[in-house]
Parts: sequence; structure tokens; C-alpha cells
Amino acid sequence: MGPLKGGRRKGVRFWFWRLFRIAIVLALIPVVLTLLYLPAVVHPISTLMVADLATFNGYEREWVPLDDVAPVMVHSVIMSEDGQFCSHHGIDWGEMKAEVNDLFAGKPVRGASTITMQTTKNLFLWHRPLGALRKLIELPLAVYVDLVMPKRRIIEIYLNIAEWGPGIYGIEAAARHHFKKSAARLSRREAALLAVTLPNPYIRDPAKPSGDMRRLATRVERLASRSGAYVQCVK
Repeated sequence: MGPLKGGRRKGVRFWFWRLFRIAIVLALIPVVLTLLYLPAVVHPISTLMVADLATFNGYEREWVPLDDVAPVMVHSVIMSEDGQFCSHHGIDWGEMKAEVNDLFAGKPVRGASTITMQTTKNLFLWHRPLGALRKLIELPLAVYVDLVMPKRRIIEIYLNIAEWGPGIYGIEAAARHHFKKSAARLSRREAALLAVTLPNPYIRDPAKPSGDMRRLATRVERLASRSGAYVQCVK
């Protein structure tokens, strides 16, 4: 083996181990941050909020404790976004299996992201591109977050970092921006409209709902009024 070939192999090994160490460090960041985010006095921000700061766009966000959010708002988001939130361990495997079956059958994919998965993505990961790669990282992280973080803390963080419009983050800013009131004073209808805005806050406006939004909100109102055991973990 000539010196040139041996040097190449050493170079490959060097870069492999360097990249491996970088990957380990990157993997440890959300593990450590999750533990740091456990205390109620810590108010995390999302990667989208960081991006807004980095691009000098700024954002609106006023952290609000879960006890200062109208219960109907919490129930509406759970029933709209993740009805099994209180019973799964970060991933709703039933919904995940149904989504995979739809994908292979050529049907439209409905989306199976739980509130825990969305919280994990918003806190630690990117949104676009490479969605499939992100999902592979997101799944084990969601299981970890659910393991170490109480459900009430997960939903509290989610409600305070979710985006409800361009530069509008968190339920308090959303309630004041769209309905000119605090999150504690939201009505059932307002809560339902805000909940159905979440899948696409850049297109859906809860203050000026389309016919489809109104129909979805009516369904969420009905589900929230019957939520019962589905929301026991946040009471």
C-alpha cells in the first residue's frame, strides 16, 4: 500500500470520527435542554422564534402559565390536534400505522404528529426541508420528552410556542391579536377557532374564519364539551 492510499484512509477515518463526535454533541443538546425546560420558571422559545430573531423579523409572545389559560382552550387544542394525548407515550402508534397504510395505498396522508411530537419539533428541530429525516429524529425525541416531562408541562410549552400567525407565538399573543382578550377569557367558540387554525396559521385566520373553518370549529366545540377522560392528565 502506497503512502498516498494510506493517507487517504487516515483522512477518511479522521473525518468519520469528527462527524460522529459532532452528531453525538448535536444529539445531546435536546436531551439536556429537555431537562432544563422542566421547571415552570423556564420559558423556552422555538426554533422558528430563533429564526425570526436571526432574520431581525421579531415576534410577539407573552408566556402564560397553563392555569391562566381558559380550560376550554386547552381541551379544544387536545381534541383537535391529538385526542390520545393523555394516553400515548409521545407517539400515537395507531394513527402512525393508519398514516403509513394510507401512504402505501396512495391515499392523502392525514398527518399523525402528536402534540408531544409537535412540541419536540418546535423546540429542537427544523421545519423544512428534509421532512423525512426530521421525522426519524423527531420520533425517539418525542418518546424521551414524554418520558421525562409531565403532560401538563408539555401542553403548557406547546401552547406558548405554537405559531398562530406570522410572528404570533403562544396562546396569549394569539388571543390578544385575534380576539383582543387574554387567553384566560376565551370563549368556547374562540377556543375552537384558534385550535383549528393551528395546522396552517399562515392561511387560516380565526378572527375571519372561512366556511370550512367554522364547520371544523363546530366539531371541535362538540368534542371539547365531551372531552372528559381524554383531558384528565392536564387537569
